[in-house]
Amino acid sequence: MKTLVLLFIVLTVDKGYCTETGDQVLSITPTTQEQVDIVRNVSTQYETTLWQPVSHQYIKEETTVHLFVPANTSGAVRGLLHKHAINHEVLLANTNELIEMQTKNDSSDPRSSSTFYERYHTLEDIYYWIDRITQDNPSTVKAILIGSSSEKRPLYALKLTLNNRPNKKAMWIDCGIHAREWIAPAFCLWFVHYSLSYYNINQDITSILDNMDVYVLPVMNPDGYKYTWTTNRMWRKNRSVSRSTNCFGVDLNRNFDANWCTEGASPEPCSEIYCGAFPESEPESEAVANFLRSHKNSVQFYLSIHSYSQMLLFPYSCTLEEAENHSDLLEMAQEAAQKIQRYYRNIYKYGAGAKTIYLAPGGSDDWAYNLGIKYSFTFELQDRGSYGFLLPPSQISRACNEAMIAVKTIALKVIEKTQYPTSSPRTA
Repeated sequence: MKTLVLLFIVLTVDKGYCTETGDQVLSITPTTQEQVDIVRNVSTQYETTLWQPVSHQYIKEETTVHLFVPANTSGAVRGLLHKHAINHEVLLANTNELIEMQTKNDSSDPRSSSTFYERYHTLEDIYYWIDRITQDNPSTVKAILIGSSSEKRPLYALKLTLNNRPNKKAMWIDCGIHAREWIAPAFCLWFVHYSLSYYNINQDITSILDNMDVYVLPVMNPDGYKYTWTTNRMWRKNRSVSRSTNCFGVDLNRNFDANWCTEGASPEPCSEIYCGAFPESEPESEAVANFLRSHKNSVQFYLSIHSYSQMLLFPYSCTLEEAENHSDLLEMAQEAAQKIQRYYRNIYKYGAGAKTIYLAPGGSDDWAYNLGIKYSFTFELQDRGSYGFLLPPSQISRACNEAMIAVKTIALKVIEKTQYPTSSPRTA
């Protein structure tokens, strides 16, 4: 797959030798307030992109920072870090190789390759997959056009209905609200494939689909996702045009009406956490909000898929206050994390978003919770920074299996707490 990501080469001629430096990700740990200020300055004044945390305002003493540094600024950035004795190391020295690995794709047809779901796919491939999956499963999968993006790309949610029981409840899963988090759309495709393949085979997914329809939005931010494939792999926001600046994009996960644009979001259009002109100013967030408002009596479980950091989060992220059913949400997330650890030997943190990470107002999960969907979660999938947003295709299967066991665990608990199941669920 041809990509426009540039490989910057720095050549230093010294006694006849050349050294070659590509784009890198640095892990930086400031230990004093002075160092914090320097790292914040580096992340805003130089041509760099923060991976973790997402904004310079979250950088604090003893907080590990993951910073993407293009080769053309690497010398200046590392020189500054050395000068001020700021602890840092190269986390990823070969980002361009990893991007090439992520974009390599031999087939866009899910029926022609057994490894289709273990690769990343372009937006065009995902639209083609939506057409194929609905054509191949006309009685169980329906594509619903819920709106369009800022650049007028369609937003398709798939409805999975595996039996015709009347008055069924539902769950909602959206993926790819942040463009660079490619493992998220990969999970949505994986989930649909798993559900269709293992219904009436796996007891847990059968019980879930017998009791719930599932709405799946594979790519909530199609414009941003497209941009990460063609122009800038590190892009996060959507691609709406600012009227006041030359900057593009709104953070869709700061654009919902949940303590909108308070501490943890920014009113500045150039910020990675720009909240937008007003709540639901963006057609993508408005489309999701309108759909959920019209289905709030049936949707009982809301889930938004993100990466990276391996966390199972629930409301609130927009305030330090606890949700009304905090103990239920905590119990569900804890059981899911324990299952992941038991079966996959991997650690996931869990808890309310604001207390587990930081304040993040305007999030979709908090908004859905306040709408009345009392089982609302955000999953941050693999990994913890070894590859970050550049998780290799070889890791997709494991990442999706971990997320799947968490989804099944929580969905079965939601069914148990809200309705009488048609069959007795057994978590495995």
